[in-house]
Amino acid sequence: MVDAAPSAVRSPTPGRSRWRSLTYLSGCLVFSAGAYLFVHSRLGTDPLDVFSLGLLRHVPLTVGLVQAGVAVLCLAVVALWTRRRPALSPLLTFFACGSLIDLLMWGDPARGLGAWPALALGVALCAEGSALILMSGFGVRAMDLLALVVSARWRWPFWLAKGAMETALLLTGWALGGPVGVGTLCFLVGVDLLIQPLVRLQVRAGMVDHSGVDCARRNR
Repeated sequence: MVDAAPSAVRSPTPGRSRWRSLTYLSGCLVFSAGAYLFVHSRLGTDPLDVFSLGLLRHVPLTVGLVQAGVAVLCLAVVALWTRRRPALSPLLTFFACGSLIDLLMWGDPARGLGAWPALALGVALCAEGSALILMSGFGVRAMDLLALVVSARWRWPFWLAKGAMETALLLTGWALGGPVGVGTLCFLVGVDLLIQPLVRLQVRAGMVDHSGVDCARRNR
């Protein structure tokens, strides 16, 4: 689980709110760019996109709509498990990131970039984007929110809880014809293991205060 010292509940100042909003928006942009680079590399994409792209082979939807549907399912599980009404902001995150991926795939700004450089950059961007969204305390991705609940209830490490869910998505997406390859393994191993260290490093470096991370933990 993401480490963060408990902090007193307080109303965020306008400056802190603006900083958290900027952190959140940056996280969405950075994560979407990384996910697009996975697709661009053609070496296999992240498990959620494996599922999304596999499902798109059978139904006329978009990546944004498919990912929003996954978010609804994750939030429903969180609500049933915790018996609390979850925040709806993760739906915005899934739809926004999915739509940005659709836009980037359409424009293909990385055309000409080699497969392996695209994959390496995609791993770094997806990990940093996920860390920024977690640190913002707003719109924590629904899968991350569910992973936080699992890690708290079952005493699993965050990376293990998230990895188990993504493996389930991966297998389903692969069965539907989604693109699986070495890039998918790089996401499962690289991105999921990098998120926690990146959060800790940036919190300790003073890039964000504890309030955003604590807010994410309280919203489990």
